[in-house]
Amino acid sequence: MTKFVCDQAEGLRGLMAHRISPAARVVTIAGGMRGIGKTTIAINLAAVWAEKGKRVLLIDENPCPDNISARLGLKMRFDLLHVINQDRRLDQVVLHGSENIFVLSALRGIHALSGLSVLEQSRLIKSFSRYAKSIDIILVDTAMAGDTHVLPLSLASEQVLIVISGSAASLTGAYALIKMMSQNYARQSFLIFINKVESSHTAHAVFENFSHVVRRYLSVSLEMVGYAQSDRKINQANHMCQSVINLFSSSPTADRFRQFADNVMFSPYVEHFQGETGEFMQRLIHTSHLSMTNFTI
Repeated sequence: MTKFVCDQAEGLRGLMAHRISPAARVVTIAGGMRGIGKTTIAINLAAVWAEKGKRVLLIDENPCPDNISARLGLKMRFDLLHVINQDRRLDQVVLHGSENIFVLSALRGIHALSGLSVLEQSRLIKSFSRYAKSIDIILVDTAMAGDTHVLPLSLASEQVLIVISGSAASLTGAYALIKMMSQNYARQSFLIFINKVESSHTAHAVFENFSHVVRRYLSVSLEMVGYAQSDRKINQANHMCQSVINLFSSSPTADRFRQFADNVMFSPYVEHFQGETGEFMQRLIHTSHLSMTNFTI
């Protein structure tokens, strides 16, 4: 690891040492394999919080056609890179989904952050800070590590939610992510969501087995915050560009997502940063200098 990256990591540990409650929560959703259901989870989690009157900004790092914009039936014309290049204002780039849900496409913008000048950084931070004053929760749907930078988005967030299933590939990939973030960058706690399982019993069994292995080899804290069974209603909602919360509001699946959202919000596993929600962009710029090529999984 280069001296620059070591210095960056040391700076991140300093950021994590601050435990001052911010004005809003910043949560990143990550997974160890493709097709694990991160985007579906992000959409339904946002829908629950929006239902409760919270204004949620979904930052989408995934490319079309499997990103949040497409899944909500929104037509994306601009993204974060247009803001960085001063072609559009941030409020012109953010899409308005259903009530209280807003979507920012950030794939190209995330790639550009590490190359910004000091002036460009300052301009972007100010723009994001002004916009974030109206936002209660920032929810980030990361792309896979092979496509872009999972790491900076995860380390810039207060909570990292890892999505797993019972498959060996899912568990192996999730373990690798947790190992990398904990050993190299001092991430100490992770939330776990078990997706695509047959029952509550299966979900808890998967979590217990996974957490046993993780805690045996890694010094981290894990909390199971929810699970989702394989449900035709989820597929129907996805095909209709809706959340289960909106389309099947009284279903057991919707109720499980509501409990899941409460578990995330009231979890003690929060790595607070100094400052308010608008400071997220400053942290993200700082962590963007950490390249996925600097470590192996």
